[in-house]
Amino acid sequence: MTDTHEEITDASKNVDYDVKPELSKEGTSDDHSESPDPNEEPSDATEEAEGEDDKNGWFENLKAKCLKFYSSFVSKLNPKDKEVLDEVSVDGVVSYIKSGKCKNIITLAGAGISTSAGIPDFRSPQSGLYHNLKKYDLPYPEAIFDIEYFKLNPKPFYVLAKELYPGEFIPTPSHYFVKLLHDKGLLLRHYTQNIDTLEHIAGIPVEKLVEAHGTFRTSHCLKCKKEYSQEWVKDEIFADRIPTCIVCQGVVKPDIVLFREGLPRRFYELSSIDFKHCDLLIIMGTSLTVQPFASLVDNVSASCPRLLINRDDVGLTETRNVFQQLFGGAVRDVVLKGDCDDGCKSLVNKLGWTSDFEALLSGPKS
Repeated sequence: MTDTHEEITDASKNVDYDVKPELSKEGTSDDHSESPDPNEEPSDATEEAEGEDDKNGWFENLKAKCLKFYSSFVSKLNPKDKEVLDEVSVDGVVSYIKSGKCKNIITLAGAGISTSAGIPDFRSPQSGLYHNLKKYDLPYPEAIFDIEYFKLNPKPFYVLAKELYPGEFIPTPSHYFVKLLHDKGLLLRHYTQNIDTLEHIAGIPVEKLVEAHGTFRTSHCLKCKKEYSQEWVKDEIFADRIPTCIVCQGVVKPDIVLFREGLPRRFYELSSIDFKHCDLLIIMGTSLTVQPFASLVDNVSASCPRLLINRDDVGLTETRNVFQQLFGGAVRDVVLKGDCDDGCKSLVNKLGWTSDFEALLSGPKS
């Protein structure tokens, strides 16, 4: 941002606000039969017209300089020579990974990578979590994950938590695809919206994970902040009790991020660094509707390829491609539409990693 600000400042210094438009050649043309008398006093209408010409000329001059600066700015932002894919397709992404030039892959994941494990996503019609919350008698579906409602009535959350509790499910092929990227030395970081801890079970190292919406692995009392283990909270939940602090009797909440709560510091600290180094962004199983997670897709460089593996095309991909084509930028968005697991398996096959992938799928679970 500093370089851009300096360019804008320098450009504004070069604008000549006192410039006057050149006299029109039409005023001295032989087509006019009468020449103005130099001794004649200018009329009010003449002065008004000349003043209007001055304003229009100054504006046109300023507009031309602004357009010139903007064109220069966009060309520096998205130069053509920064295109890194041989072709904008799945095969182009595969070729890029195989080339050895791709070394810092970031993956972004949502609930869609866990649905084949039996964990429902949030927004799918009929099968989505929000569609099936009527039995909890909530004022609105999202209330079950709202911190203010949780403080008033934590019971619905813990009834649902018992149904979806981590440890009751096993990782999906999508999780093991991310683990395989790590094993190949290509994973810079895995950012997940999920709280199911399946990344841990798949064996992805903790230092490679950013759990943007928190985790069930630790819990804290809302009053005195005493920490509790996952095992202790699980025992309370499966005994159909609301976890209550043994020190102050406050409600104990897992360290997941509910609506109207801030995201973990780790999310902001690492995202401010990681995306500057990312050379391939893979987005899987997310609707990209929840902020600030959704905005991460725009934090990579203008030339960084972005691969979406999802049932639906999200993130205005086509609009961005059109904009980039209009202004000479790199077209870098690829969509692999369909089930996340199928998409990951397809990539693995194209990359020639099938035997390593099958070994992960059949291996012991952490």
